[in-house]
Amino acid sequence: MGALPVTRNLGDLAFAGAEPTAPWAVETDGATATARLTYGDLAAEADAVARGLLARGLARGDRVAILAENSARFLIAYLGTMRAGLVSVPVNWRLPADAIAHIHRDAGVALTLADAGRARMVPEGVPALALDGPDWEALRDPGPFTAVEAGAAETANILYTSGSTGLPKGVPLTHRGYGHAVQAAIAALPKPWGARALVPAPLYHMNALFFAKMLAASGAQMVLMRRFEARAYLEAAAAERCTLLTGIPTMLTLALRERDLLEGLDLSSVDTVMIGSSPVTGRLAGQIADAFPGATLRITYGTTEAGPTAFAPHPDGRPTPPTSLGVASPHAEVKLVGGPSDDEGVLWVKSPVVMPGYLNLPEKSAEKLHDGWYDTGDVMRRDAEGFFYFVDRADDMFVCGGENIHPGEVETRLTAHPDIAEACVVPVADEVKGALPAAFVVARPGATLAPETVKEHALATGPAYAHPRFVEVVPALPLSGVGKVDRKALKARAAAFSRDREETQ
Repeated sequence: MGALPVTRNLGDLAFAGAEPTAPWAVETDGATATARLTYGDLAAEADAVARGLLARGLARGDRVAILAENSARFLIAYLGTMRAGLVSVPVNWRLPADAIAHIHRDAGVALTLADAGRARMVPEGVPALALDGPDWEALRDPGPFTAVEAGAAETANILYTSGSTGLPKGVPLTHRGYGHAVQAAIAALPKPWGARALVPAPLYHMNALFFAKMLAASGAQMVLMRRFEARAYLEAAAAERCTLLTGIPTMLTLALRERDLLEGLDLSSVDTVMIGSSPVTGRLAGQIADAFPGATLRITYGTTEAGPTAFAPHPDGRPTPPTSLGVASPHAEVKLVGGPSDDEGVLWVKSPVVMPGYLNLPEKSAEKLHDGWYDTGDVMRRDAEGFFYFVDRADDMFVCGGENIHPGEVETRLTAHPDIAEACVVPVADEVKGALPAAFVVARPGATLAPETVKEHALATGPAYAHPRFVEVVPALPLSGVGKVDRKALKARAAAFSRDREETQ
């Protein structure tokens, strides 16, 4: 692995080289900015938070939760907490109350910083301060502050990942490890940033939080949306002349349906689109190319547990194929395990970014960590030129009559149909075959789609055993709190399907 600068404190990334007067963040709800801050503002405010937290008696290693909607103040609190040698715990406020309470107990939260809209969600008995109003002013202690030099294995933040079942799992991430991730991601860029980047995803999730750190560490400007809304996303990109668009595939899918805005706005400033957190279909890649003809599409890949450092552009400058994740990064080791060949299997990753283990879950840690390698649970394929492609989640794979079915592969074939905008395939228990595929599909705007058409397309383009026996055309796929398709909800909905229904479709 190539050598990268050592990060002494993850909260100090933004203070290395940016000019104090350089623009750092724009808060926006669409076409109109609601606040603008410089790197000097960020430095002063993060120092004030660090000093204020320590003045309240918090000690090194204490956990500080952030329960808030996107804002510059969220990031100031996040960076300031880590600068003080405390551990930041961003909390997904869209989770149910019992899960939010579990996170506070599991992490041993000493203090929660919550905005006005989420103050009522702080569990009873947990000390809390508001991120706005008099509490915020009382917390701040203006003045210079030198960031704590963190130990090599010292925890910087704990992110929680819920997976498909059970309570959220805590993922401790170190200052050195995630500093390595940020530097590796910047090193993989084909050109210097100099970007005005639109960040719409929630900051409690790795996607947006990592982009925010990358931007800060490279002195770029962030255009931060309080919450995602498709039309506001495009309006903000045009109003701020954004050069880089970030997000997840669902967000781009929704935004690209706003045809009138795409035709009426000047989006010529966009030169890069970076999306990740879930697979990108060939159809979506083509739509992005049509909407932003001068832009390069970069599909990012990462897990909370191992960061987004497994893949990078080809070192010889070969163009990355439209749906590929890139080639193996020089800053991580990767291998494919348990497949039919060395070029297909479950991705394992080894790098300084990999978590030391799940918080308070030694048995789960032992399942996923093997001599420094992290088992991602993601099935990948590598082509002859070394480019990797996401196939499916190993956990989503199911068996139908002795045949392995990867829902992601079936979904890719379905969305190649001109009238299918989105698709999700889940299993339905069956006493004869073990499981049968069911598909929930969204028709493209203006199209009329019949279940039989979907089945015929699947049979014409893939193996018969993998075609969906049940099809439901829905207006939209349900989304989880981080904007991914909620497969758990669709599995529950599909559980009512039966062979009787198959015969009537």
